[in-house]
Amino acid sequence: MNSKKRKIFLAMCVIPAVVLFAIFMLYPIFKGFTMSLYEWSGLSGEPVFIGFDNFKTMLGDRYFIQAFKNTLFLLVIFPAITILISLFLAVAITQSKLREKNFYRVILFFPNILSMVVIGVLFSYVFDPSIGILKSFFEMIGLDKFAGIAWLGDSKYVLWALVITMVWQAVGYYMVIYIAGLDGISPELYEVCYLEGATSWQKFKEVTLPLLWEVVRVTFAFFITGAFNLSFIFVTVMTKGGPDGASEVLLTYMNKQAFTNSNYGYAMSIGVTVFIFALIMAIIVNKISDTEARENKRIKRIGGVASARSK
Repeated sequence: MNSKKRKIFLAMCVIPAVVLFAIFMLYPIFKGFTMSLYEWSGLSGEPVFIGFDNFKTMLGDRYFIQAFKNTLFLLVIFPAITILISLFLAVAITQSKLREKNFYRVILFFPNILSMVVIGVLFSYVFDPSIGILKSFFEMIGLDKFAGIAWLGDSKYVLWALVITMVWQAVGYYMVIYIAGLDGISPELYEVCYLEGATSWQKFKEVTLPLLWEVVRVTFAFFITGAFNLSFIFVTVMTKGGPDGASEVLLTYMNKQAFTNSNYGYAMSIGVTVFIFALIMAIIVNKISDTEARENKRIKRIGGVASARSK
């Protein structure tokens, strides 16, 4: 294939993907940014340009501020707990001598097969203060004071109930990703650690985590999008944002403004805020987790100090 035909072939492969990306990704983003500057009730009536008034209204909207705080809480707590549990399970299954490793992988991955709506309904019954499994469990172990708690109806506990549901759904997925990363680590490294008399924690700290870190970094991006998506679905199914906005998150609040209050302009301004917020979070997480860049800077700094002393 000559150079000209090769370029034509590559263009024919790339152009359809670029066109679809522009239609279904770039245009909606551009339209969302544009509509955030308008007041519009939906299909009827003409949009009225109001500039940044929607964003000014947002700053004084206590329900938006509450939804923002709830979203931030879930973005911090959900990934932290899920990473710890997923890593623990991945290391335990990979490095243990269990014969039923594949069985445990399947069992722990099973929640990802279920529909998230089904999981939301299931945990609504789990947390039910009258007939829930959690109520029966607390009664069985003698903690009756916790048995009657309305986990989804009490503002003190509702976010933690959502976190538990989100973690249960996500742990198996991230565990499988980490297991794939662990399978790429040479067993010889662990043999050296064994000969050196290293403890399990030292092996994890000095060998497992550094070599698995790039895989963990990749999952950080999944956690950001996952936290937004899971919180939207589970809040919609389990709490509807209640009680009194205590479990409202940004996407559910945006949905209510658009389809319940018919305030599409304001909903788009919330969508723009979510987009910018997620982008900033991704940049911050990427910077914080980039240990290689920090190590290179440290080496350069040490090298600079050493060269200065030699002079």
